[in-house]
Amino acid sequence: MRIILAPMEGLVDAPIRETLTGVGGIDRCVTEFIRVTHGMLPPRIFHKYAPELHNHSRTRVGTSVAIQLLGSDPVMMGRHGARAVELGATQVDINFGCPAKTVNRHKGGCVLMREPDLMYDITAAVRQAVPASIPVTAKMRLGYEDRSMGVACGQALESAGAAEIVIHARSKVDGYKPPAYWEDIALVREAVSAHVIANGDIWTVEDYWRCRKVSGCEDVMIGRGLISRPDLAAQIKASQKGETLAAMTWAEVVELVKDYGFALQGHLEDRYVTGRVKQWLNYLRRGFAEAEAIWPEARKHREVAAMFACLDRAPGRARAA
Repeated sequence: MRIILAPMEGLVDAPIRETLTGVGGIDRCVTEFIRVTHGMLPPRIFHKYAPELHNHSRTRVGTSVAIQLLGSDPVMMGRHGARAVELGATQVDINFGCPAKTVNRHKGGCVLMREPDLMYDITAAVRQAVPASIPVTAKMRLGYEDRSMGVACGQALESAGAAEIVIHARSKVDGYKPPAYWEDIALVREAVSAHVIANGDIWTVEDYWRCRKVSGCEDVMIGRGLISRPDLAAQIKASQKGETLAAMTWAEVVELVKDYGFALQGHLEDRYVTGRVKQWLNYLRRGFAEAEAIWPEARKHREVAAMFACLDRAPGRARAA
């Protein structure tokens, strides 16, 4: 019953993986996608997205990190899969789920679900290029225009050798609009023998249990839910044991956010650090009234010191809603 931190492009970077895995409950992480085109990427690009490669592909607390690749050229995807393993990757994941227009326009991400045969070729090329001991996995949605391609694409990935398939419970056109169609994940799970992992709209412990019941999946991937409630995975793990874990306080969350900001300061200018902090704070508004209260002021700051002072001034010490 594993919980996997989703690879949210532009937000779930290495410092936030360190922060969230330190809270507990997360069994695995996946990097932001590494874009593969026509030329071989140098090692520094892999290390930029996955500095955990220097630590046996694990965060400081020992949580494993998979390297995710995105591209449409089977040969180059295979070569980059092999390069990732040479650099220390212990799992190679392939992105067939990104709904971003720019990515799809350049034939990457979810648009590939229009072509199950190409999904097969890409996955098979990566599978053939890396040692048999290295799992090759994939993340997809239920389709592009609609949710009709889930089974066909899942079967293509399985036939190509994917050990696990994460399915976001919407089509590209659905975007992130509620609801999540967990019942359609069940259709794919029943049609393949590869291990299927459910993803989409798990915001609470109750959502987790409903998703498991409807999708039939034992494992889940959580993105936005873990960003808005950093202790959600730990709470879910407690519920699996029949226990209840006290919710994290806003004061504790502020320390997490500040630690994240300090980590970013080592290699980014203030305006980029505050930009990343604002992204996280925007999600925290869903779980914490204090985040909502300071948002109008916090969103204006471009200097780290001013941002941290704003966080420290948030009213109250209430627990997450």
